[in-house]
Amino acid sequence: MKARTVRRHLRESFKSLGRNGWMMFASASAVTITLLLVGVFFVIMMNMNKIASDIEKDVEVRVHIDLTAKQQDQDALKNRIENLSQVKSVEFSSKEHELQNLINSMGNDMKLFEQNNPLYDVFIVKTKKPTDTPAVAKQIESFSHVESAKYGEGKVEKLFNVLKISRNVGLVLVIGLLFTAMFLISNTIKITIFARRKEIEIMKLVGATNWFIRWPFLMEGLWLGIIGSILPILIITFGYYYMHSFLAPKLQSNMIQILDFNPFVFEITGVLLLMGILIGIWGSTMSIRRFLKI
Repeated sequence: MKARTVRRHLRESFKSLGRNGWMMFASASAVTITLLLVGVFFVIMMNMNKIASDIEKDVEVRVHIDLTAKQQDQDALKNRIENLSQVKSVEFSSKEHELQNLINSMGNDMKLFEQNNPLYDVFIVKTKKPTDTPAVAKQIESFSHVESAKYGEGKVEKLFNVLKISRNVGLVLVIGLLFTAMFLISNTIKITIFARRKEIEIMKLVGATNWFIRWPFLMEGLWLGIIGSILPILIITFGYYYMHSFLAPKLQSNMIQILDFNPFVFEITGVLLLMGILIGIWGSTMSIRRFLKI
């Protein structure tokens, strides 16, 4: 395509935006509302996914070592656990350390057990995939010198099921919103182009090619996508900044963290801008196609 033709298409697309101001406003508003809904839901879903991943990472198997086990027995047991393909790390915690943790969490009353510590030495096992935890615990429990292997049986499986369902539901809702957006924007742009069908028919009759007619409309879709994404980007950026400033310090004490403002807000800005452009161009492409057949 020649530079002069490109300039002509750009000029025509800008003129068209000015001539059809109200229709363009309606189309840009549809993009704005849709991207705002998608953006807000995307922020919620990504942060829920982050929190879910953090919770999953905290799932571990606590292997209570038999009181009769000697040092060489403990070393052999550790090596055997580490050789399991699903295991990521194995950390030893002495019964003295376990008692100190109990005192820190439950108070000085637990100091009564310092003279006669009833606790076990423990191996804290983390798996490569949190969902492998139940299977690994069951396998370890069959090893020699293992008193028990605890991981929160019953509760962990329910947690994994809830997290899996929430992720799948979130993904389906985002995809549903995107298709709704495309349908809404396509129909809005279709009304805009329908009002200009005479203009398209005249251009066809004087010999203009389909692509010559199509390019200004595609560029209009591009501008609509960019214009429509500006407000959602600003709302999401400032909204997430204040939300992060308010929630991050409060959640930190609970060992739960939301996504950092930087780089997350810049990533979602890029996603919303790209979505706006693609939706605008797609809407123009789908809408003009039928009017090129005269």
